[in-house]
Amino acid sequence: MNPVEKDCCAPAPNKPNKGILSGVLYGLLPHSFCVAFILFSIAGSVAAAAFLKQFLLIPYFFHFLILLSLGLATLSGALYLKKTGYLSFAGAKNKWKYLTSLYSMTIAINVLMFFVVFPTLANVSSAPPANQEEYSANLSVSVQIPCSGHAPLIIDEIKKDEGVSFVTFKLPNIFEIQYNPEKTSPQKITGLEVFKTYKAIIQ
Repeated sequence: MNPVEKDCCAPAPNKPNKGILSGVLYGLLPHSFCVAFILFSIAGSVAAAAFLKQFLLIPYFFHFLILLSLGLATLSGALYLKKTGYLSFAGAKNKWKYLTSLYSMTIAINVLMFFVVFPTLANVSSAPPANQEEYSANLSVSVQIPCSGHAPLIIDEIKKDEGVSFVTFKLPNIFEIQYNPEKTSPQKITGLEVFKTYKAIIQ
């Protein structure tokens, strides 16, 4: 029997909800290290954050996770088609709703993380200083980070400079810094260790 012509008794019903859940999982996977770093940083777990920082400082690590995410989504779809007897071009066309749900949610979660979640989390702890006059200088820096998920890492490193008051992140890769010119300088800030991995350009 042609797999596309299975009758109602076949154990292969469309399961778009399963595709949605899988898509959410694989969409979140590339950002797992960024999310964990943020959570541990907020919780004050210095050791755990420092451990994850080692991975975030690998420039192409994130790209590998993206490819892994898409690969796992594809593998998941292929296993589903094989299990239900639809592992063929015609079968994939028949199960287009499931596959569309799987890939659509994977992409949608990535977009949500890039443009909403990470920018929000990066700035959640930022606040203007109590003494606005003490920190009178402003600096805008463009940093070559692979995604907005690295923004909390950059902010955390910049704030280690005692002369920096606070930092805000703006998409796609701009960091607005307010600092005390008597305690630090743009050259000192952009000379931080993290910028040896992710190049910083003063705007």
